[in-house]
Amino acid sequence: MDGNGRWATERGKPRVFGHVAGVQSVRAVVTECARLGLGSLTLYAFSVENWKRPPAEVRYLMRLLRAYLRRALKTLMENGVRLRCIGRLHDLPEKTLAELRRTEAKTQHNQGLVLRLALSYGGRSEIADAVRRFGEDVQAGRAHPSEVDEETLRRYLYDPETPDPDLIIRTAGEMRMSNFLLWQLSYSEFYVSPVGWPDFREEALHAAFHDYAARERRYGLVPGADASAASE
Repeated sequence: MDGNGRWATERGKPRVFGHVAGVQSVRAVVTECARLGLGSLTLYAFSVENWKRPPAEVRYLMRLLRAYLRRALKTLMENGVRLRCIGRLHDLPEKTLAELRRTEAKTQHNQGLVLRLALSYGGRSEIADAVRRFGEDVQAGRAHPSEVDEETLRRYLYDPETPDPDLIIRTAGEMRMSNFLLWQLSYSEFYVSPVGWPDFREEALHAAFHDYAARERRYGLVPGADASAASE
């Protein structure tokens, strides 16, 4: 969700002003995705690299996250949204983690969109942590190295039920992956929006979906081949 800081700077405001505006985009996008019937949405909210930002900004972001969760609970419940969080969550401040766990528990029985917040997240970290956990099981006799294949490793990811994303949207014209869902994105489609995250609302979301709908997903097959079998 790029562009918060630049959006604020362009308006002569501090960076945190952009983060506040970005929260409104989160609410709009989550609500619209739920309305459209999407099954899964993952928002890259805070990366492992983001801890290197100025401490005052990090503290503000954690407070903003707590405030969003408290205010958004009613909307999540009304739209049947189930919250899950992925990442090195133990790195989060105690109050923030407690608010996340409370919201996860409150929404766990909702049957609509699964909203995953990637917090203290990094794709390389997820793979490294998965390998570490598998190694611990090997050492304890619960697993054997010969068992390793793609599906085995997937079970050790932060949330094994996270589906491979059909579409990855980058905002603010960014053209890089930024260490996001590296295991899961093997056949994902990419869409780069020039719109900064604070201005990314329903219209920009629909533009991404319309662009995606016009594509032919091949999964390594030749054009015109039936890709459904490859994706099952």
